Amino acid sequence: MTTTHTNADRIDAGQLRILQQQDPELRIVDVRTGGEFQRSHIAGSYNVPLDMLSKHVGEFANVDCPVVLVCQSGQRATQAHQRLAAAGKDAIHVLEGGIVDWQATDGDVVSGESVVGKKERWAMDRQVRLVAGSLALAGVTASTVVPGAKWIAGGVAAGLTYSAVSNTCAMAAVLSKLPYNRTDDCDIEQVLIDLRLAPNPDLTLNQKAQ
Repeated sequence: MTTTHTNADRIDAGQLRILQQQDPELRIVDVRTGGEFQRSHIAGSYNVPLDMLSKHVGEFANVDCPVVLVCQSGQRATQAHQRLAAAGKDAIHVLEGGIVDWQATDGDVVSGESVVGKKERWAMDRQVRLVAGSLALAGVTASTVVPGAKWIAGGVAAGLTYSAVSNTCAMAAVLSKLPYNRTDDCDIEQVLIDLRLAPNPDLTLNQKAQ
């Protein structure tokens, strides 16, 4: 069967559905943390956290199948796209708006509530807002006693501004390394085998959590 692929680096939820129907070799790689993936993910997707993908970027670049990269809102998927493209991988796309837009358009997901024994985790952007807001509030509150503490809030504001301009987030990178956000579900070698052999994703080791 001949399959037509979009040449766009960024695709929306509707385009992803079309590609899923057209090409059985298409693979969805979710680059969020294991904890976020457990909370909610697109059915049939593979979880490869961004830091792990970065360590194995050369191996992923040698995988022939077309790949759609997914994260919470598109930021981390964009970083993964840049690294894979630099390593020579083609036929890679970023899901515009990430899992948020996918769910907003009634896309099928596997949620944490349906995974026995798995706790629901906060999405990374929610964790970043909590930590950033708490630090800013603490700085403003402490400044009533120690005037210099106001710079804590200023530092948080500067960090958030830089995050928006650079499309990166140092705080998210730090939080992703916490035990709360990490799981042992990602077997990187098995994922690479699965991507190359294009098996039924419901039978792979990476999908047992579903």
